[in-house]
Amino acid sequence: MEKLSFKPNQAVKSLLATLPERTRDIIERRYGLVGKNSEPMTLEAIGQIYDITRERVRQIENFAIASIRKSDLYSKARPAFESLEDILTEHGGLAKEELILNELAKDETSKNQISFLLALGESFIRLKEDDNYHHRWTTDEEKAGKVHAALDNLHGALTYEDLIAEAEMVERFSEQLKKDLNDYVTAPQARKWLELSKRLGSNPLGEWGLADSPNVRTRGVRDYAYLVLREHGKPLHFTDVAKQIEEMFDRDAHVATTHNELIKDDRFVLVGRGLYALSEWGYANGVVRDVIKNILKEKGALSKEDLIKEVLKQRQVKKNTIYVNLQNPRYFRKDSKNRYALVS
Repeated sequence: MEKLSFKPNQAVKSLLATLPERTRDIIERRYGLVGKNSEPMTLEAIGQIYDITRERVRQIENFAIASIRKSDLYSKARPAFESLEDILTEHGGLAKEELILNELAKDETSKNQISFLLALGESFIRLKEDDNYHHRWTTDEEKAGKVHAALDNLHGALTYEDLIAEAEMVERFSEQLKKDLNDYVTAPQARKWLELSKRLGSNPLGEWGLADSPNVRTRGVRDYAYLVLREHGKPLHFTDVAKQIEEMFDRDAHVATTHNELIKDDRFVLVGRGLYALSEWGYANGVVRDVIKNILKEKGALSKEDLIKEVLKQRQVKKNTIYVNLQNPRYFRKDSKNRYALVS
């Protein structure tokens, strides 16, 4: 946790001393500045307390901010604002609000007090949350815009299926920042800026991708099953998949439920008795006969040995099972060279 060179509660108390009692109370309520783990109140809720409109509360809030900034107490509090500015500079002049508040304070009231000081400081600009980005603070709006552009470009280069190891994601982003900012950005800084985006995210295994992808925003057993198989890199029995979900992610996964979810999702392919693989590994859906047909369509006539070898890349079955399927004259025949081919 980063350390401030001042105590937020003392700085806030001193600055509020310049305000009339009612105005001070409204500001304290609005920003959640007093009490244990206070929550900021809405304009409407404060208006109901004082029997005034929400717009009038807003006017009082704006008047209070302006009054404090004009006071001698504001000038005396300059070291506190400089301390916050130094911390933002250490974050590259741009930081996710939640991140910086969590680094500077443990309890909610202290976080609210720091938020108030940031809102009061004339060097700080709060960029409000929207569909693409979280609340964030900056001291350089032009630089923030370039970071946003780099994040947009990073997002645009990803597909719905992409999952990228965090180190590689940070490296890609750092390269993009170098182009957009024309300046070197450290890996830890780039990692923090990744969290500004709502459209990028990481899954429980620390892999990055599009935030709305089921591979990133895991919602149920089938998404966790996908991550289990990706992590292991080989087919697993559905009972092992359920077990691994519980061990890796500390969540319940009933065997029957896991099996049903694997059956319903086309990300998974049954490759043996109860064995499932990922379709992205090159496994095709269908029974053994379908696999043989697809191989012969792609490669043409093959000897029995070569065909069995190809099928075993797709299915973990006994060789005799493959041979039995080849004896079906409706689908397969032998050519003059004793190779198997499709019936025309």
